[in-house]
Amino acid sequence: MEALQSLDVWKRSCRPAADLYRMLGACRDRCYKEQVARAALCIPSHIAEGYERRSTKAVVQYLRIAKGSCGNCGPSCSSGAQRV
Repeated sequence: MEALQSLDVWKRSCRPAADLYRMLGACRDRCYKEQVARAALCIPSHIAEGYERRSTKAVVQYLRIAKGSCGNCGPSCSSGAQRV
């Protein structure tokens, strides 16, 4: 786990997830809050899973999956900002 925590890509993916989770604390729309939180938490989780598989092919595959989670998170955040 120490080696994973030293990866810049993993550290950079954890920050927005933690920030979003804190920002959503006051959100009353439980479904929206859970959807955005899950999407944000998937990003570092996929990076970690790919890293733990210990093959370049798996790392690339899971980085692509993490990128897809970013694509899911963006529109969710945008639609939530319009609701406020």
